[in-house]
Amino acid sequence: MASFKKSFENLKGTSHTAVKGAADTAVQAAQETVQQVAESSKEAANTAAQEAGRQAQETIEKAADKAANTIKEFGRRVDGK
Repeated sequence: MASFKKSFENLKGTSHTAVKGAADTAVQAAQETVQQVAESSKEAANTAAQEAGRQAQETIEKAADKAANTIKEFGRRVDGK
């Protein structure tokens, strides 16, 4: 009976160690997944910010061109009068 109890205790210890190892592995995998998602989100946000900046620059350039053309046209009208 004592050897059965000892075997049972050993099995219990081995099971505990195996479960802990599996849990640790699952936690590590979850942490890695979270890190990957965070990096992907960071890259997507960076790409979106770059695109927004590019579009803003285009809009500014178009507005500046329109303003320059309006000023030139105004100057022509003033000179013509």
